[in-house]
Amino acid sequence: MLYDIGMTIAYDYDRPAVGGRHILRLMPADLPGLQRRITGVMTIRPEPAEQRPFVDFFGNPGLEVVFREAHDEIVFRVASRIERLPEPRGLDISPPLARLGAEIADYRSLDPQAPHHFLSTSPRVGLSSEITAWTRARIAPEMTVAAAVEAVGLAIHRDFEFDPEATTVDTPPAEAFARRRGVCQDFAQVMIAGLRGVGIPAGYVSGFLRTFPPPGKPRLEGADAMHAWVRAWCGWQAGWIEYDPTNAIAAGTDHIVVARGRDYGDVAPVSGVLKIAGEQSTEQAVDVVPVE
Repeated sequence: MLYDIGMTIAYDYDRPAVGGRHILRLMPADLPGLQRRITGVMTIRPEPAEQRPFVDFFGNPGLEVVFREAHDEIVFRVASRIERLPEPRGLDISPPLARLGAEIADYRSLDPQAPHHFLSTSPRVGLSSEITAWTRARIAPEMTVAAAVEAVGLAIHRDFEFDPEATTVDTPPAEAFARRRGVCQDFAQVMIAGLRGVGIPAGYVSGFLRTFPPPGKPRLEGADAMHAWVRAWCGWQAGWIEYDPTNAIAAGTDHIVVARGRDYGDVAPVSGVLKIAGEQSTEQAVDVVPVE
């Protein structure tokens, strides 16, 4: 499946910022066998004084930018063409939950894909006894790991309400869990906390999701958004699988990956520091357009 991805993130400041340093993870990833970036261009206004591309520990490409002159806005624009390849869905070859611990112990490496990095507390996802108990009540010991991941994702989709007013980007998973509402970031991080609590390695995926307009309605420009879902390590044979609890589906050809990490902090689209006094506002517009 071919997609043209367009995204604009704009920041507007009440008073000019006199400097800033930002880390950007905005460009769709190039993932052999899963996703191919055919073209990708990023433009930034105003032009940064410095730009430094890098690749982080988990293999995500990023760009560090530095601003030294006063500016009252920043606009980041990304345009990319992506080929998203289908993933064959075969039989569930993941082990029973009771055997997963032994398979994790047999993974004798700390490479970026090692499940050990995704088992315990990370900066934005702490282990919670309440989330762990809720998760444990929704799985059965005889389940396979992949079946348990799906059961937890389905439960979040059923029990939680999508509410963009309920949380902010900094809301911890335990708070979103207590409210039983939030957005895709919250659902993903609650699911990660729950899976880790029962011994299943889990991480965070940021990206884009192709959306469909209501029947008979035109597609609105800029109406798509960045999205988040979960990846879980399901044993040596099954490896990593990805699941979208917001939509109760396995991630597929409508999901375009930007970055993967332990939690939102590892993959935030824009992070950094700036010197400013006063308020700031931000707007985001995303288009995920299939190429006929």
